[in-house]
Amino acid sequence: MQTPAARPDTHAGAPVVARDPSELSENFTRGAEIPDDLDPLAEGILMKHQREWLEDDSDLKLAEKGRRTGITFAEALADTIIAASSRSAGGDNVFYIGDTKDKGREFIGYVAHFAKIIAGELHQVEEFIFKDEQPDGSTKDISAFRIQFASGYRVEALSSNPANIRGLQGVVVIDEAAFHRDVRAVIDAVNALLIWGGKVRVISTHNGVLNPFNELIREANAGKNPFSIHHIPFSIAVENGLYRRVCRIKGNTWSQEKQDDWEALIRGSYGPRTAAMKQELDAIPAEAEGSALTRVQIEACMADGIPVHRWTRDDDFRNASDHVRKADALDFCVKELRPVLNGLNKDLRHVMGEDFARNGDVTDIIIYEIGKDLVRRAVLLVELRNIPFDQQRDILFYICDRIPNFMKGAMDKTGNGAYLAEKAVQRYGDKIVEVHFSAEWYRQEMPAYIEAFSDKTVLLPRHDDVLQDHQALQYVDGLIRVPKDFRFKGSDGFNRHGDSAVAGALAWFASRQPVSEYDYQSVHDLNDDDDDWDNERWRGFRRRH
Repeated sequence: MQTPAARPDTHAGAPVVARDPSELSENFTRGAEIPDDLDPLAEGILMKHQREWLEDDSDLKLAEKGRRTGITFAEALADTIIAASSRSAGGDNVFYIGDTKDKGREFIGYVAHFAKIIAGELHQVEEFIFKDEQPDGSTKDISAFRIQFASGYRVEALSSNPANIRGLQGVVVIDEAAFHRDVRAVIDAVNALLIWGGKVRVISTHNGVLNPFNELIREANAGKNPFSIHHIPFSIAVENGLYRRVCRIKGNTWSQEKQDDWEALIRGSYGPRTAAMKQELDAIPAEAEGSALTRVQIEACMADGIPVHRWTRDDDFRNASDHVRKADALDFCVKELRPVLNGLNKDLRHVMGEDFARNGDVTDIIIYEIGKDLVRRAVLLVELRNIPFDQQRDILFYICDRIPNFMKGAMDKTGNGAYLAEKAVQRYGDKIVEVHFSAEWYRQEMPAYIEAFSDKTVLLPRHDDVLQDHQALQYVDGLIRVPKDFRFKGSDGFNRHGDSAVAGALAWFASRQPVSEYDYQSVHDLNDDDDDWDNERWRGFRRRH
């Protein structure tokens, strides 16, 4: 397998595919290239998708767009009207936050033009320094542009996302949101604006399937947030008359043949970079350039019906008495895990992989059965979030004690994971392999797991979080791993870090280890009627309660 070049920057706003402005086809119009006498309200100027954007007065709205489809142009028009209006007519301040200074300059240029044409106000654009207060109390100077209207309201275009965005009041426009360094923090911050009647507009092309901008869209489509979504691919803009506007600006004559040739030229300018073309034109988020697996590969190795069981507790649970915590963990095991464990095929060998987390991420425990065809089929995935060390130990022991033909387990011993891995070794001996993640381990072991998807010798639960976890596997400095500081939101609303992918890789690693040649009898085999892990003491507790 050929290793792609490592990505030099893996922060949330780093481009997932090449985004060099010099690679943008010259046939695209640049935003500032509008005639001095252009009246945006004249008949035939605004396209259908622009009008729909203007007519949507939702407090929260989002444009998922292709490049140069005219949404920033339409938003600048709306913001000019807002800032030029009196309070009684809905006037307000507008703050535009672009991902570059040039974007801010382009936006404020639109506003200055519209102020002259629509509001009859001739304004000088003022460049000033925005004092951005940092969390530590210091200030950071941000270059900004401003137009002050006779209404008393203003439009400000900031060149980077301010730390004190919560202090802004009015309409906030986040342009090319997917390319901001910390777009999730920006989006979370603007929610505070709604308290005082503010409005939020998020506009962007895509920047990868795991980018927070794409997460925001998925959440909205699932009804988990109230954003109004506008999907505007390049093809819709062309259908709505984009090329006619290009001809008008350039003084050319429109024809269908010329339009078809123009669109073909635009698409052809991407050459073999189809992922970039689909992302930038068709509003289809791309896999990361360094992704180890594609969505198609992962989904081809998924199946319905494989159980996924999750147990989450709040922070107060760790302060509960020992017997309460132990009883709650046992209750989870008996009600949710025992039926699955009792149904495992006793004629097949089984292996286990565990990726540990105490706070923030989740502990994932995955069990594979090894078929006669040597396919590793997941038969159970358990996720533990915010669970104390002792209860993670109890649940792990409950599972491993009941795995038939338990051949091998591989456990994360990095950091806090060392405690649980050591306890497992003390109980199960050399059936447990403690794994300290290192460059050498990633180099030797991860390629085999990735190859399993090409060979279709691994089968995983069909679950969106499992899919995204595996999409998070990337080439980092030539190694296949989840980038260290990379986080994305799972279906439960909490952050993930490729947890089930790491557990899956560990279970795959375990399946390739030599097996000890001695007979093993699990604690469950010895005490088949017990549903607990402390025998008489716990049976006594259960009788009293």
